[in-house]
Amino acid sequence: MADIYWNKKFETATTDELRKHQLQLLKEKVKFCYENTAFYRNRLKSAGISPSDIKTLEDAQKIPFTVKDDLRDNYPFGMLAVHLDNIVEIHASSGTTGNPIVGAYTTNDMDVWAELMARSLYATGVRRQDVIHNAYGYGLFTGGLGFHYGAQKIGSTIIPVSGGMTQRQIKLMKDLGSTVLCCTPSYAIYLAEAMNKEGVDPRKDLKLKIGNFGAEPWSERIRERIENDLGIEAFDIYGLTELCGPGVSVECNKHNGLHIWEDHFLVEIIDPKTGDVLPAGEEGELVFTPLTKTGFPLLRFRTRDISVIETEKCDCGRTHSRMMRIRGRSDDMLIIRGVNVFPSQIEYVIMGFPELAAQYQIILDRPEALDVFTIKAELTEQTSKSTQEELNVLKRRIRQKVNNITGLSPIIELVKPGEIPRTVGKAKRVLDLRSGKI
Repeated sequence: MADIYWNKKFETATTDELRKHQLQLLKEKVKFCYENTAFYRNRLKSAGISPSDIKTLEDAQKIPFTVKDDLRDNYPFGMLAVHLDNIVEIHASSGTTGNPIVGAYTTNDMDVWAELMARSLYATGVRRQDVIHNAYGYGLFTGGLGFHYGAQKIGSTIIPVSGGMTQRQIKLMKDLGSTVLCCTPSYAIYLAEAMNKEGVDPRKDLKLKIGNFGAEPWSERIRERIENDLGIEAFDIYGLTELCGPGVSVECNKHNGLHIWEDHFLVEIIDPKTGDVLPAGEEGELVFTPLTKTGFPLLRFRTRDISVIETEKCDCGRTHSRMMRIRGRSDDMLIIRGVNVFPSQIEYVIMGFPELAAQYQIILDRPEALDVFTIKAELTEQTSKSTQEELNVLKRRIRQKVNNITGLSPIIELVKPGEIPRTVGKAKRVLDLRSGKI
């Protein structure tokens, strides 16, 4: 059993050992933030808190939340806790809604990140002899280099192909004997479609066996589609630019939630409306405090990701808490005619129809007083040959299924295979035209 762990000491530590370790790091981190960042010193003073007030893990709840706007308002280096000379690498989010979110790394931060990524990849079955095809974007986005550093730590062979040039990617996977695919789940589906068009059979022509997918929400049905089309075992991996990038949590081969590396992160689940901490097993918003981050430390960062935390020991032997698959984001929730709708609910419906491909879009508009809710979905090659009457029946079935889940009856638009634009990065599933932006 020892071979399944990258760091058995911490991955199988008892709950008491983990909590003792977390408390020591939390005390140190609060003190570090108080002494080295004006932002946290002012924030804690305003809340009437000093580092000496943190005596238990529950005392973390006294600390005010940190949100994305705090990072944007202090862009670029207002929350830096070390001198800029000590920063060796900088990453950032896209910044499509304002200032980008900056991630600044010290040498220690880089070492920790590589260790977390190595541990995560190892948990999915990646070993030194593997050839890793890394199709995550390289550059400011943390995905590409995060996987790169983890693979290097393990000693695996890595192909830093990045995104784009899909036909070339397929050729490289075939010629170089790739055994592990790392990319967004939507791009994995795109790769499978491209292979099918080129007559490449992943099971016969490639050596792929493992896929590590993240950077966007995806469902169990997307997993099933990927595993069936590529003949691999698909694993979910989670992370955020604000926390370190990928490597915060990952699935093991039991596929029963993502192990949060609690020796590096303190996790809470809160009611997204009230901010109250919820018990394990209840759905809410994930809040993380990175315990070993030094360059850009954070206290109680609200992720907006909706999940459930389970604390029972996993059958794999790891003792760290597990986060269930992300259901959506509290700030991605759509309000359509007064009804709360998560895009994941629509994906659940789409993936339940074998007549439909995996590509779809949710289109919202308000030409007059009421919202117009449209779902555009691609047909499979076989279904695209159906008669109009058959397609009308399929539309009614889809509309009824959406209505059963959401209470809404959308317009269903069925299009031919390939008509919905593909992306090499994160899939853009929602087009909200109500406010004039896409």
